[in-house]
Amino acid sequence: MKEINVSENLAGQRLDKLLFKILNKAPKSFIYKMLRKKNIVLNNKKAEGSEILKINDIIKLYLADETIDKFSIHMEMDIVDYELDILYEDKNILIINKPIGILSQKSTKKDLSMVDYLISYMLKTNQITHEQLISFKPGICNRLDRNTSGILIGGKTLVGLQEMAKIIRMRKIDKYYLCIVKGRLEDSKSITGYLKKDKDSNIVTVSQKPLAQADFIHTEYEPLSYSRENYTLLKVQLITGRSHQIRAHLASIGHPIIGDFKYGDEKTNNYFKEKHGLKHQLLHSHRCVFPQLLGPLDNLSGLECEAAVPKIFDTIKRDLFR
Repeated sequence: MKEINVSENLAGQRLDKLLFKILNKAPKSFIYKMLRKKNIVLNNKKAEGSEILKINDIIKLYLADETIDKFSIHMEMDIVDYELDILYEDKNILIINKPIGILSQKSTKKDLSMVDYLISYMLKTNQITHEQLISFKPGICNRLDRNTSGILIGGKTLVGLQEMAKIIRMRKIDKYYLCIVKGRLEDSKSITGYLKKDKDSNIVTVSQKPLAQADFIHTEYEPLSYSRENYTLLKVQLITGRSHQIRAHLASIGHPIIGDFKYGDEKTNNYFKEKHGLKHQLLHSHRCVFPQLLGPLDNLSGLECEAAVPKIFDTIKRDLFR
């Protein structure tokens, strides 16, 4: 017999959905049969499976240990030896400064991503167990391209993931980026357009006119410094947040980010690659500001986080804007 006390990370979902995770090798027909025969009960009563679980509900599986083992895939995740650059942490949320070259989330099963490093950190610090990972996994709430560095928000609990997803979807967080672009931009501007993504090539295009299956985009920028070599250090604010938005939007107005081999200027990129070994775009998610919030994440109200730029970004910035 196995007894499960529903925690906050398990509450809010249907009973059958949780059972599918726990007995993840069992046919669905088997689980519904066990519910009908009262071999699986909720709060000592017969259940249909459609019940929405609440904190402190008790699920009992009157099944032999051999049967539970047969139908369960045990989560024994290897702990990755990696030190997170943590900017902020509470019981629900972790804010990280993501390095260049690491995926926010896996592209393939073999990838290591910031999600793996987040889970490893929580396992090492005893904030979650391997058994709990069967039914709930911490995750990342926003995404950055592999070669874009900076602020990444992780959800440590179901509440953290769900509430932060709502906040991000409603565009409540002010997000600011730093980048170095080709050319001289002298005035702060608000620019708009329409972004369309080609899923096969993973390349986006920007148009000033609406296109079929294109998303409206809105970007604001402020010049911070200029160089004699005709480069500009920009602070960019995302008003909308679309894939490759900053990179493609700035390139579309003739000011591509240096080091951006997908949307940038080949001659410029080759110069910085030869001089500094730069192989990626100099784009960094530098700062985020939370608004006044209500609900489970109200402790984040007014929080401001800043992430230091990577060493290569700082080196090139000092070299250009000395």
